[in-house]
Amino acid sequence: MRSGNTDDALYWLAKMLSAGEDPRFIIRRLVIFASEDVGNADPSALILASSALKVVEFVGMPESKITLSQLTIYLSRAKKSREAIDKIEESTEKIEKEKIIDVPEELKNK
Repeated sequence: MRSGNTDDALYWLAKMLSAGEDPRFIIRRLVIFASEDVGNADPSALILASSALKVVEFVGMPESKITLSQLTIYLSRAKKSREAIDKIEESTEKIEKEKIIDVPEELKNK
């Protein structure tokens, strides 16, 4: 999906489903992809992925494969941005390198 190749993404989705992979595992990975790889380039992706999660849990298989396919196509075609994951990891690395410091006064609630 990262490369935008919808056909390959659908092939691997079908392969996972045919092999008996739990649809809840698949939708979990798709929700993560929507946030981590699509992110703010298309904020609707996470909303759609969250809705698809509810459908998979409510409807179950075999019908959920349609929802998984729809979401896979959407995420494959979506613009991508890894800014959210990159920035939080960057901030986490900074914190791990620092000594413990107090929150600056101007950032505290008063």
